[in-house]
Amino acid sequence: MNNFTFFNNTRIIFGEGQIAALREQIPAQARVLIVYGGGSIKNNGIFTQVTQALEGVTWFEFGGIEANPHLETCLEAVSLARAEQVDFLLAVGGGSVIDATKFIAAAVAHQGDPWEIIASFGAAVQGALPIGCVLTLAATGSEMNPTSVITRASSKDKLFFNSDYVRPQFSILDPRTTYSLPARQVANGVVDSMVHVLEQYVTYPVNARVQDRFAEGLLSTIIEEGPKALSEPTNYEVRANLMWSATMALNGLLSTGVPGDWASHLIGQELTALYGLDHGQTLAIMMPAIWTYKLQQKQEKLVQYGRRVWHIEDTQPEQVALKAIEQTRQFFERMGVATRLSAYGLDERVIAEVVAKLKEHQFVQLGEHGDITPQDVVNILQLAL
Repeated sequence: MNNFTFFNNTRIIFGEGQIAALREQIPAQARVLIVYGGGSIKNNGIFTQVTQALEGVTWFEFGGIEANPHLETCLEAVSLARAEQVDFLLAVGGGSVIDATKFIAAAVAHQGDPWEIIASFGAAVQGALPIGCVLTLAATGSEMNPTSVITRASSKDKLFFNSDYVRPQFSILDPRTTYSLPARQVANGVVDSMVHVLEQYVTYPVNARVQDRFAEGLLSTIIEEGPKALSEPTNYEVRANLMWSATMALNGLLSTGVPGDWASHLIGQELTALYGLDHGQTLAIMMPAIWTYKLQQKQEKLVQYGRRVWHIEDTQPEQVALKAIEQTRQFFERMGVATRLSAYGLDERVIAEVVAKLKEHQFVQLGEHGDITPQDVVNILQLAL
């Protein structure tokens, strides 16, 4: 196991009816900006629950955050926060809303060009407004980590930044808030959370037995419960297990002492920015293709994954690895998320554009070994067609 430092100070308030505890988490004299997405929270009652819990607190609202939050929209929220002298931000939504809120929190405190926050991958952040979250979609884990992904729509750049200044102070997770989600969002969330685990697990062995068993437990839970969320959308126990799995998948615990891959995410980000594919869709496309391309290098962990999670009994290691890849692909498809670029109307013409963007962003050494070059990305994308 590699050396590591682990830190996470986000308070999690989990369970049915916990939105009512919101008032206790926010300073009495705070001026709060509620940040949300397309407005579904006003139709399903969540906004009412939140504002009732904020009784006695001065609050403002900003809606319209996109599924892949745009820098341009976030800057409108920054202007509102400054004009109203807001001193606390409350994200009510899924990972995109939380990511946007993190950027807004940092940008309000930033004195220079806000894009510096992202261009520096967070190094330019020297402070931020405090953040709380009410989670409504189990997917990204943003509710318990310091990472934000923002898209500059004008230039089709989708990039991330990390800063402990924007780690949420608290997050309220009530599984009932996910009952009314469209099937597409549920499916994308399941894929996203599963791939988060796999990015930290299917690399190479470092004898990190605790992390491996954590990962395998989360993967088994997601595989068992994911399809049920589509067929039984108001099953509280299913939603609860998926919500907690998504949070645990990317709160820093699984990454302790182990290598991480993240090539699927970095290539997938470019597909989203350029062609508008959902984040979960890009991951379902890229992960099987990367594994197939890197089969020999990843074989030992793929075999472990195949045997422990998918219970594949074949005695030939390479066959176990190949079957594990295929089982994963079939699971994504079972969730309703296609795993080929062609299923989204994309062909080999996208390859040059994606590779050019990766070079522009200096992502030219991808994967856990840093050995996936731009030419390798060309080959991987060909496998993904």
